[in-house]
Amino acid sequence: MITTTLDRLRGLRLGALADAYLAQQHDPAVQGLSFDERLSMLVDAEHLFRDNRALTRRVKEARLRVPQACLEDLETGPRRGLDRSVVRQLATCRWVGEHHNVLITGATGVGKTYLACALAQQACRQGYRVIYRRLPRLFEELTLAHADGSYTTLLARLARVDVLVLDDWGLSALTDLHRHDLLEVLDDRDGTRSTVITSQLPREQWHDYLGDPTVADAILDRVIHRAHALALTGPSRRKEAGTRTSHTAEA
Repeated sequence: MITTTLDRLRGLRLGALADAYLAQQHDPAVQGLSFDERLSMLVDAEHLFRDNRALTRRVKEARLRVPQACLEDLETGPRRGLDRSVVRQLATCRWVGEHHNVLITGATGVGKTYLACALAQQACRQGYRVIYRRLPRLFEELTLAHADGSYTTLLARLARVDVLVLDDWGLSALTDLHRHDLLEVLDDRDGTRSTVITSQLPREQWHDYLGDPTVADAILDRVIHRAHALALTGPSRRKEAGTRTSHTAEA
């Protein structure tokens, strides 16, 4: 009887529920529960399994540079220029639901990429789809898409994703084609999706970086309005990690 039930559950692709049902048969503490209570536990087991599987898939598809990043591990306080209350607010992901952007600036090594990936990870946890790209790499993809005829398809994919993380904004010089492609990507997302940008350049220098004044105005109009701006400070996390490793080795 039990074997037949387990086979049917697995045939219906309810493997987690089947495993939980089998575990109940060998757990004396469960035997005294009502039918409704036991059924609720079984449904919860299947639901949790599917949620975890979906989260794993979303994180994998996002291709985060730091996939293990999480907001709980962030260093906050004056030294980093990051207020804990701001992190708590961003952790709710209301900014995603309201289609706001997040702009993260700071010197190299202060944790911009980690924070961006932590925000993306949190969005994945709450069911949002994410794509992470270093901006120079995205330009390479867009250039190839122009050549092989997949440009429109790539733009549509970037437009649909709930959160687009653009890392290393301002790291490499822009061509006219880059400016055009960047405007296309951001225009498709304006007011309908959220974009996270990290940059070593202060926001005041972004207009000059973008070059063409007309295009720069159009791009920044789509980025800066409805945005949360975070300016990280403090020493390089990489240097601090290297110093700790060195001291550990000497000890």
